[in-house]
Amino acid sequence: MDDKMKTGHDPPQMTSSSPPTPTSSPPPTKPPTPPPLTPTTIVKSPAITSTMNNVVESSPKDLPDDAVYLRKELGLLEAVAIIVGSIIGAGIFISPKGVLEYAGSVGMSLVVWASCGMVTTVGALCFAELGTMIPESGGMYSYLLEAFGPAPAFLYFWVSVVVKNSAGAAVVAVIFASYLLQALFPDCGAPLDIPTKLLAAVLICFLSWLNCVRVKWVTKVQNVFTVTKVLALVLIIVMGVYHLARGNVQNYLHPMEGTNWAAPAISAAFYQSLFAYGGWENMYNVVEELRNPSRNLPLAIIFSTTLVTVVYTLANIAYLAVLTPAEILSSNAVAMTFATRSLGVMAWVIPVFVLCSTFGNSNGAMYTQSRLIFVGARRGQFPEAFSLVHATNFTPIPSVVLNGVLCVVMLFTSDVMLLINYSTFAMTLTQCGCMCALFQFRYKQPDRPRPFKVWLGLPIVYMIVTVFLLVLPIIETPVEVGASLAMVATGLPVYYFTIYRKDIAQKFSRPLQKLTYCFQLLFLGLPEEKVE
Repeated sequence: MDDKMKTGHDPPQMTSSSPPTPTSSPPPTKPPTPPPLTPTTIVKSPAITSTMNNVVESSPKDLPDDAVYLRKELGLLEAVAIIVGSIIGAGIFISPKGVLEYAGSVGMSLVVWASCGMVTTVGALCFAELGTMIPESGGMYSYLLEAFGPAPAFLYFWVSVVVKNSAGAAVVAVIFASYLLQALFPDCGAPLDIPTKLLAAVLICFLSWLNCVRVKWVTKVQNVFTVTKVLALVLIIVMGVYHLARGNVQNYLHPMEGTNWAAPAISAAFYQSLFAYGGWENMYNVVEELRNPSRNLPLAIIFSTTLVTVVYTLANIAYLAVLTPAEILSSNAVAMTFATRSLGVMAWVIPVFVLCSTFGNSNGAMYTQSRLIFVGARRGQFPEAFSLVHATNFTPIPSVVLNGVLCVVMLFTSDVMLLINYSTFAMTLTQCGCMCALFQFRYKQPDRPRPFKVWLGLPIVYMIVTVFLLVLPIIETPVEVGASLAMVATGLPVYYFTIYRKDIAQKFSRPLQKLTYCFQLLFLGLPEEKVE
């Protein structure tokens, strides 16, 4: 991070230099505001001057009860629910087919599932060191910003906010809507495209409203649906164990027969499995809202990733105990085929669990992804209006609303899955960049406080795996890699004209000031407050 970023005096960027407040603006009407604060101890800080040090120093002990800032609403249980709920979506009900197809054998597919779980745990622990060392929301965006400066951080922000996050949330919402319509109208065949997307839009709007009103409501919903989806996988595991106990072990007699040992095939199998393990990084977007992150963040990561690894591996053992490899490869919904074979008339239970799983996954995504927009605006790389916090709900309503709008737009965009595939390489590249940041901090700042520090061998192992997952796609699918890099490159002109070129960025100052003022009136928004 450059000296200007460290001191909090950034050059004029995409945001205005200071947000207007309702009490000083020309219009006669003023929005409701909380009771006045003591000016000698508390100031309303412009989002562009908010830095990591301000975030770390500010705490509920430093600020009065009516101060405007994001509350620390998350404990260890809520953190576990967010991580597990973000990981377990529709992937475990779909991905087993892809893993088995590329792995080629029962044994290798199970090895891939267990290995990906361990890789996920290692990566999440490495990020826990970064998250406790830089306890600022925004996750990878914040780490890249401090390690390598504004340009790489903005490119990650651009791809994540504009494409990756919104497209992924849209796909999960469509899966939820599709399953719900099939459950409500079982005799009507496959649901039509337009009703499915309209119902998905309703889900996104509802969750956006929930995130605007109360964080506690969001966490309670997340807790309930996380338990539900874990119970669904436990049911699958129990049925698999029952099937094996009755002597149905024929699929495990020659577990490694037919294994595809080619490196590209193994890489593809890993990608399929890692898709189902994705989402653990969402927790790092909300670190500031976690109580005692030095303790709770590592504990939540260890417990969550271990739980998911065990459950995923056992669930796949159950799938392969009931279904033959040929049946899995011919199924478009492995969990449904499994339920039909093992649960009989109770097969309807699995679609209900899939609904709960996708609902909880969408809820967690809407919560964590909006915080990335909020932090980007607070850092001065996005319009300052999106860094406002509601005066009484203490939620970043503008960023939540924008995230919901982007998700709805993606619903009606063609080739959403193609956009996700193209952005996957960029996300893997970002994780590699964050590991480079960890090594840089270890080398240049060895004495910096690290409440949680991993053994150096873990980030090295994770770096090797990440490089492997980067190099093979370049060899095997250079066109898709090129498209992914082109997607990242679309952020360069935006960065150049709105952030790097201060003279051009200054021309946006007045309209952005008006936008900030309008959002203050519309959403009762105020800048975060901090200790002076």
